[in-house]
Amino acid sequence: MSQPAESASPKQSRASRRAARLAAVQALYDMEISGHVALQALDGFRARGGTADLDGEMIPADEKFFTELLKGVTTERNDLDRLIGEALQKGRQVSNLETVLRSILRCGAYEMARRDDIDAAVVINEYVTVAAAYYDAGETSFVNGVLDRLGRVLRENDD
Repeated sequence: MSQPAESASPKQSRASRRAARLAAVQALYDMEISGHVALQALDGFRARGGTADLDGEMIPADEKFFTELLKGVTTERNDLDRLIGEALQKGRQVSNLETVLRSILRCGAYEMARRDDIDAAVVINEYVTVAAAYYDAGETSFVNGVLDRLGRVLRENDD
């Protein structure tokens, strides 16, 4: 399911997409902890001015992309969890992962599965960067490994 390219400058578009990814992870975390639904998370995002804190700087997030991630992950959560589970090392389960880590992997898995217009390496790099906002090298390496395995399966025909 390819999406059209954004009209913003490449640097601005990258930053707003990264902010949307971070905001989506935060919203999914909030939804899981609080029991809020996607519409409430979207309203909260808008009430905060549609921004995300990236390295201490409030960056406007791409609202359309944020909304797609939030709704896509919410709608396809069971399928995404199955994909993630298949990419995990034996003995690990999605349900046992920490909530933020699970949200990061769900967003990354969604993009790998549904956004073939975004290169797999970009998806991996973006979510490793998001993970680095919360975790140390061990968890960021874990995110990298799981998304790399997902990319190999979901994008096996990519060049």
